[in-house]
Amino acid sequence: MLERNFAVCYGGGLGCGGRSSCIIDSGHHHLFQAPFKSLRRHGRIIVALMMREIMTRFGRQGLGFLWLVGEPLLFCLGVVAMWTVIKPPYEHGIRVGAFVMTGYMCLLLLRHQIAYCLHAVGANTGLLYHRQVRPIHIYASRGLLEFAGSTLAFAIVYAILLAMGQVGLPQDLGLLYTGWATLGLLSFGMGLTISALAMRYETFERLTQLLTYLLIPLSGAFFMASAVPSQYRDQFLLIPLPHTVEMVRAGIFGEFVETHYNPIYPLAWAGGLIFLGLLLLSVVRNHIDVE
Repeated sequence: MLERNFAVCYGGGLGCGGRSSCIIDSGHHHLFQAPFKSLRRHGRIIVALMMREIMTRFGRQGLGFLWLVGEPLLFCLGVVAMWTVIKPPYEHGIRVGAFVMTGYMCLLLLRHQIAYCLHAVGANTGLLYHRQVRPIHIYASRGLLEFAGSTLAFAIVYAILLAMGQVGLPQDLGLLYTGWATLGLLSFGMGLTISALAMRYETFERLTQLLTYLLIPLSGAFFMASAVPSQYRDQFLLIPLPHTVEMVRAGIFGEFVETHYNPIYPLAWAGGLIFLGLLLLSVVRNHIDVE
């Protein structure tokens, strides 16, 4: 849509100093406003796709987002209950329920982001018929939806364990939020890259399930970096995922547990994977069949 720019001059020479100055000021104003208008437009598209995803996946009865939260919530509470029964009361010096919560919720966020990114475009190719909708809008809407659901589920599980006396209040909220958000970005970057490769190579899609299972031991979700022998710890920490899990645990337990992490390292990986995913997506876009 074409828009007109209107410049208002006040007085003879006090306002704009002439017609040419008005045009220049109007142009500068338009250049300043354009990025924000573009962001608002992309934001409206993503929010609309998120609402559509909730309705198509969970129905129109208003319980869609509740199940989006309830699914990871039930999984996590089930694992916490099982570990509480079969494991000793403490794991790595902390209550087993709190330990499982921090690891399993991180693992759940990782696996959900990858799983729902994998077929994001394939399940919504009809939306690409609309010129304003791009594949990245579909990925962003699914990624934000899964992150929001997992975050709310994490908060509810945390509140339940807090009421049961299994965990205390977080020792460092900033570190907890940073670790969780970095894990969300890293998971989204992995999902975006894997999805783009799967669209180009069918064999890679079949290997994705195996890859997600391999990420369970590599993520450090069910053990801490301090448990890894010191001669192998540096090699283990070359994997970016354990850094985010360690940051979450450090934010919750503070100095009560020994943690090892570098906040910049997984963030750099997340940025690199998102960039690589977008680059691959632009390459394989011709292989997307628009219905």
